[in-house]
Amino acid sequence: MNNDLKTGTTNLRIAHLYAHFLNIYGDKGNIIALVKRANWRNIDVEVVAIDLNQKLDYNYFDIFFVGGGQDKQQQIIASDLKSHGHGLKEAIASGAVILSVCGGYQLLGHYYRPHQGADLEGISLIDAFTVAGNKRMIGNVVIERENGLQLVGFENHSGKTYLGKDVKALGKVITGNGNNGEDKLEGVCQAIGSGFVYGTYLHGSLLPKNPHLTDEIIRCALRRRFGEINLTKLDDKLETLAHDKALHFQA
Repeated sequence: MNNDLKTGTTNLRIAHLYAHFLNIYGDKGNIIALVKRANWRNIDVEVVAIDLNQKLDYNYFDIFFVGGGQDKQQQIIASDLKSHGHGLKEAIASGAVILSVCGGYQLLGHYYRPHQGADLEGISLIDAFTVAGNKRMIGNVVIERENGLQLVGFENHSGKTYLGKDVKALGKVITGNGNNGEDKLEGVCQAIGSGFVYGTYLHGSLLPKNPHLTDEIIRCALRRRFGEINLTKLDDKLETLAHDKALHFQA
């Protein structure tokens, strides 16, 4: 059964993991977009920055966000993220949502193999692995999802991520490189239990340019505690203009 929003009865809880380490290319804009589009619908939002060696109440949060970083930042947070692996898996299975970008996305798989040094072990939330490539994949990206909607963003990575055969990508690459520059797939959008895993190389920031994806994540996250929610329609003229302009640049 779908429920209409009632002011003051619905709230969203977001854990921003390693906010001080992983914020390359304005990834914090994804948090801002989630907060704004929820607030505009009278949904209260609580954002908690989770630092290294900090306890995390996995059952409390509806959304977990992990931003992008360079190899140095990944090396700093990898073992700490690994310590949260079991708790995050249970949270997602019970209905929470995780959104991860670039370096954070890579660590959701089994491992990231850099050019030098030991593998950085991931949390194996998804069946995927990443290896450092010799080519830097940089530029604007357009992908098309199964529902026909397009997402726009900006990629800047040399890591090449390969998904397992049963893992669902976020979309098919129309412009750009995507996960590895080979299979024409970008990101991941995988149901795990009653929750969802979203991973991507799209920076720039992803969610402000793609309001339809922002709303999808909000709906999925609210479902855990409030059931199916009818999100109030917003005036997205400016957001749609920004999205369409980005598509125009790819023509």
